[in-house]
Amino acid sequence: MFGLPTTATAPFCPAEVAGTVAVPQNAPLWKKIARFAGPGLLVSVGYMDPGNWATSIQAGSQYGYQLLFVVILSSLAAIVLQCLSMRLGIATGKDLAVHCREQYGPKAGKMQWLLAELAIVACDFAEVLGSALAFKLLLGVSLPTGVLLTAFDTLIVLGLKGKGFRQIEAIILGLIVTIGVCLFAELLFIKPDWHAVAAGAIPSLQAISSQEPLYLAIGILGATVMPHNLYLHSSIVQTRVVAKNDTARGEAISLARIDTTVSLLLALVINAAILILAGTAFFDPANPIAIGIDDAYHLLDPFAGTAAAILFGLALLASGQSSTFTGTIAGQVIMDGFLKLRIPCWQRRLITRSLALVPALIGVLMLGEHSVGQLLVLSQVVLSLQLPFAMYPLIRLTTRRDIMGSFANNRLTTFVAWLLFIAISAANLWLVVQAVGLA
Repeated sequence: MFGLPTTATAPFCPAEVAGTVAVPQNAPLWKKIARFAGPGLLVSVGYMDPGNWATSIQAGSQYGYQLLFVVILSSLAAIVLQCLSMRLGIATGKDLAVHCREQYGPKAGKMQWLLAELAIVACDFAEVLGSALAFKLLLGVSLPTGVLLTAFDTLIVLGLKGKGFRQIEAIILGLIVTIGVCLFAELLFIKPDWHAVAAGAIPSLQAISSQEPLYLAIGILGATVMPHNLYLHSSIVQTRVVAKNDTARGEAISLARIDTTVSLLLALVINAAILILAGTAFFDPANPIAIGIDDAYHLLDPFAGTAAAILFGLALLASGQSSTFTGTIAGQVIMDGFLKLRIPCWQRRLITRSLALVPALIGVLMLGEHSVGQLLVLSQVVLSLQLPFAMYPLIRLTTRRDIMGSFANNRLTTFVAWLLFIAISAANLWLVVQAVGLA
């Protein structure tokens, strides 16, 4: 499963029993598209997690629609990079982690593994905080108690053991629909200024010229283009079985590109909707104040009244749990690819959650009940700082004809990919320089 063998005694992932999804070459086009749909959806849920909610809500409440272009450009960058990732997996039959282990020395490989694991922990840190806030809204418990309750989500992973890959994808789709319905129902009631929204979609360097909006912009980037998703996508796309020839691989890449693009455009629409809602409901040009995610359920007040907190809590919980699934699978892929180490899925979930739970608990105890938004944005900035370390080997590998054959990047794709690498690295470096007071 996920392009990797498993054993009966040590289940590798929640969907290992189902094996891969066969895609007959003589099937009609619509059936092939349907069969290839899924891996992009699993990847896209990482772009709709509580970290995305926090960065978009704070950006909208503090700057209105001014940073909407960052959401759009980040999502377009994600589409480019995830398409490179899926192409690597289909063209070579190996995922990015395996290639890194084979192409780089042991020390470099272990360093890449540690950075990838740090990205997964930072992502799971966001899921802990988001789910803890959801429990607070739904159950009325304190935030530290909500953090402790997230330890039990390992039971959900155990409950999925043996489920088919398509069943997991269907569950994820259901969670995404839950999120989308809540957001778009509110859009109908809140009535944004669409002319101002269109203006915010136009890129502006002035909008991110100072440290605070730049910090938020990089948080949005980290929440959108997640480094561990680049490893994950190159593996799970191999669940679609095709014939081992260039014609079949070429068709598979084209179909997987459709799946990836549509799924990530869906994530773009949802993230843009969150920022637009926050900008409409909370932004006051005369007195701009950052609204944290813990107060964002008031977005649903006009639609749901006293039930707003419950609906927002359910959507937030759906967001956190959907990302938990993919984070667990990504952890398995990275551990096996870099270290050739496989452990049962529930153990992997337990390790990741333990590493994320402790700093989350310390953070909320030290900073208080209203610290969720601040901590979530910080976690997304950490993800952005890790991103170039996953981008560099991905771009290098996909440009090499000795590895990719006829599926190596063309000149335009190579130019765009390296331009993204330079822009993201420069933005991260600029933030670090400003943070230490050297600018």
